[in-house]
Amino acid sequence: MDSADTAPGGGPSGRLVGLLAAACGLTVANLYYAQPLLSSLRGSFGIDAVTAGALITITQLGYAAGMVLLVPLGDRMGKRRLVAVLLAVTTAALAVSATAPVFPVLLGAALVVGLTSVVAQILVPLAADLAPEQARGRIVGRVMSGLLVGILLSRTVGSLVAEAAGWRVVYLASAALMAVLAVVLRLALPERAPTTDIPYGRLLASTARLLREHAALRRRALYQAAMFGAFSAFWTTVSYLLTGPGYHYSELGIGLFALVGAAGAAVAPLAGRWADHGWGRAATGAAFAVGAAAFAVGGFGRHSVLLLGAAAVLLDMAVQTSMIVGQHTIYRLDAAARSRLNSAYIAVFFIGGALGSQLGSFAYHAGGWTALSVLGAALPVLGLLGWLTERRSTAPAV
Repeated sequence: MDSADTAPGGGPSGRLVGLLAAACGLTVANLYYAQPLLSSLRGSFGIDAVTAGALITITQLGYAAGMVLLVPLGDRMGKRRLVAVLLAVTTAALAVSATAPVFPVLLGAALVVGLTSVVAQILVPLAADLAPEQARGRIVGRVMSGLLVGILLSRTVGSLVAEAAGWRVVYLASAALMAVLAVVLRLALPERAPTTDIPYGRLLASTARLLREHAALRRRALYQAAMFGAFSAFWTTVSYLLTGPGYHYSELGIGLFALVGAAGAAVAPLAGRWADHGWGRAATGAAFAVGAAAFAVGGFGRHSVLLLGAAAVLLDMAVQTSMIVGQHTIYRLDAAARSRLNSAYIAVFFIGGALGSQLGSFAYHAGGWTALSVLGAALPVLGLLGWLTERRSTAPAV
């Protein structure tokens, strides 16, 4: 690592950590630009709300597939080269999205966008590799705060751009951003030697083996699947509530509402510090409780945008805390396999997110916001029940 990218006390410099955080935010934003645009897409393609919601599900399933098929390569080849190649493909897929003549073409392009936007999950293990042990949680937390800001601000940016120039320009602008980011990261990322040279097939098999071997990995992945399912259910359907009777928000209004949730990113560095100090277990239980409480607040306050905003902040803080503590836990399991550990972890919980998006759409259209709130609260409650069982077992604290 170049001395310019090294902090005086060792580890990555603040400049490099900031770049990694920004890159994570920009790439993961590609998964969420469409959430506030679903109403516009319905009008453009003449589709119903559930069909439009499939765009979010397909994108997240693509991301899960990328976690399984592409992220493990971060242990086998140079991360700098891998990131540049993936961003080039993302750029092309976003350009196809912008010009899609029919909805199936947009779905196909969204699948590729999701598949290759796993760049964020190649950069997070890189940050963990560069960080000293005593500060790993804090540095990963800072990088992950960029990721959460990207998730949340993507909705605002998508709404603003769509309001001014149409939804297709959202994808064109992101394609341009990905092209620039590919060049910047190619020049700025430190070169890291691969940690393994096993063939690709065995590399994938070893990722599955890690899931079998490490109970902590399975547990943390399932915990986060429940939390991310609730998160996805909320943010996929809140646009339907805010554009419907009682609010009649425009796309811009939905985007501005999403800004509120960005406050949840503030907890990421704190969650990293809690994990560094050995408080991750307590933080996990608190995150589940807060996540369930968020849906209670949002459910009872469906007619108050202030209560909905409070629910969004609470939910985002809970999800971020659980995610950071989970990553801190799994990165300690095998330093030579951090990309593969991250691959298994994120793939499992993004499947949970995809299911949450689709189940959330069904719940909302079957029983309204009340049904959505019940579904959303049930998911972190399931995680909390698992956590309580873990505390009564002889499993090591994580």
